[in-house]
Amino acid sequence: MKRLFSALLIIGLLFSGDFSSCLAAGNASGNERLMQRAEALLSSYKDSEALMLYEQVLDSAADNYEALCKASFLHCRIGERYLDETTKGKHFSKAKAYALRAYGINPLDAESNYVMAMAMGCEAMVAGPKKRLTAIYQMRSYLDIALAGNEQHAGAWYMLGRWYFKVANLNVAEQTAAKFFFGGVNEKATNQDAVAALEKAISYEPSNIRYYYDLACVYDEMKDKSACISTLEKALTVELETKEELELSRRCKIMLEQRMKS
Repeated sequence: MKRLFSALLIIGLLFSGDFSSCLAAGNASGNERLMQRAEALLSSYKDSEALMLYEQVLDSAADNYEALCKASFLHCRIGERYLDETTKGKHFSKAKAYALRAYGINPLDAESNYVMAMAMGCEAMVAGPKKRLTAIYQMRSYLDIALAGNEQHAGAWYMLGRWYFKVANLNVAEQTAAKFFFGGVNEKATNQDAVAALEKAISYEPSNIRYYYDLACVYDEMKDKSACISTLEKALTVELETKEELELSRRCKIMLEQRMKS
């Protein structure tokens, strides 16, 4: 009889509002700890480990906005490292799916629009001509909203700089396709626009060597030798922490040596 009473008591507790509230609070507390651990791993450039924790949070809290944004961002960053198009494409597809969910939760926030633009840009890398051009043109509106929400968002400024550079330097085939599919380019983009946006990115995140490297490449395309050299020299003063940054530093050194000789 005592065992029966104990069993009934446990069942009652399981279905009581208090127990459900405690369980939910426990899950929330656990997710907060996972988010803190994931953020620490992300800050230490342990992207794969951080991604696993963010996705673990999403398993129990599918609408966790921050986890969705971070998971999308990390799938983009990890996917870019692969040479295999299939693996790259899988990461980019997951990045897009997470970005869409984040955007659905908060469509006016800077971060959801940033990861949407980033995911679309990554997808464009492995897409066919029409889909690539479509993604490029759609990216712009997301970047505008991201910067309207946070004008100091270095990542958004960087992507806008790359957008200007790409649109300003469309080849003949891409220009023809853009005219056929979209009626031409709606906005006049120039390399100088790209320079202005990339310089904004650097001003808000001066420790990111990729921003310097891409800015140097734009100056190189513009045949502005002195600005290119100056940018590369600044890039080589940035503290390096990852293999990707070491590789970018190596490229900066090679480009600088070549421009100094020419």
